[in-house]
Amino acid sequence: MDFGSVDSWGAALYFWVIPLVIGDAIFPPIPSEMVVITGGALSADGRANVFLVLVLAAVASWLGDMVVFHLFRRRLSHVLDRWKWGRRVHSGIHAALAKAGRSSTYGTIIGARFIPGGRLATSAASGIANVSVRGFGLCAGLGAVLWACWLVGLGYFTGSTTKLPFWASSLIGVAVGLVIGAVVGIIVTRRRGDRSPVEDEPLPDAG
Repeated sequence: MDFGSVDSWGAALYFWVIPLVIGDAIFPPIPSEMVVITGGALSADGRANVFLVLVLAAVASWLGDMVVFHLFRRRLSHVLDRWKWGRRVHSGIHAALAKAGRSSTYGTIIGARFIPGGRLATSAASGIANVSVRGFGLCAGLGAVLWACWLVGLGYFTGSTTKLPFWASSLIGVAVGLVIGAVVGIIVTRRRGDRSPVEDEPLPDAG
């Protein structure tokens, strides 16, 4: 990739979407939202295919959710504790679950991905609660499509309306997405008062 050529960013982005979005399912600090929004901005600039970005983002989101779901459904989360980085991730999962509570309804599976950490917490909680594989897979798939449409659309809209360079449009889209996600997160977490489904499990030592 030639970082000095803007035209090369569109092609390179296709290779980054899947690993980053899947990784974000386990480790939320990974900036997958920014990559997807950038894909939308690049599409508005004619440097990426908006439909391909949508498909890649949705498929990667669904795959990541299914990985986390099965990891906790089969009680294999202890595998993470073999490595220091895994213990940190595992501790972060417990923290996210503590905030999310026990909610694992199908509506939550679809909608929680729009708030910070909600995708990880809901997928893990659904696995622990033994939600049906088919039910979770369908809801995760629908949620993944909506999530991809929202982020790609956000990037495309800002790119089309501002007429700024794609990186500036991406930053604006990320800022708008963070604000909306934070507001939704505050509303949702205030309504949840249930105990965490892993409250009785010992936290891994992240040290």
